[in-house]
Amino acid sequence: MNRTMLISITTLSVFFGADVLPALAKEPSSVVSALDSDNDQTLDLAEVKKAANDLFTTLEKDGDETLDAKELKGRIDKKSLKVADPDSDKTVSRDEFQNYVEKIFKDADPDNDGTVDENELSTKQGKSLQRLIQ
Repeated sequence: MNRTMLISITTLSVFFGADVLPALAKEPSSVVSALDSDNDQTLDLAEVKKAANDLFTTLEKDGDETLDAKELKGRIDKKSLKVADPDSDKTVSRDEFQNYVEKIFKDADPDNDGTVDENELSTKQGKSLQRLIQ
């Protein structure tokens, strides 16, 4: 935390009381800020699937409505690509991509509350999910 921010937070806490500090300390990450359409500081499956769909559209360059390893740009490793590609055609369709994103979302949501928060996004599974949606 830089000096200016620390001074600002200290000044705010003097004027508004100490309970302003927890709110300032829990700023959402850029991925949550960018995708959290209901502003609850978490991502639910609908928000994640929309982001994944948008990314699929962006990555899909050759018009065949699938993503190959080149188009995926390292977002899915070779081992995981086998999971994401159940028909083993070496491409991932939009439906396969969405199904894989849902699987990774569930892996990143160990408390099964239907959302992923900052802490969950910082785990290995959460980082995998982030690669699939941004």
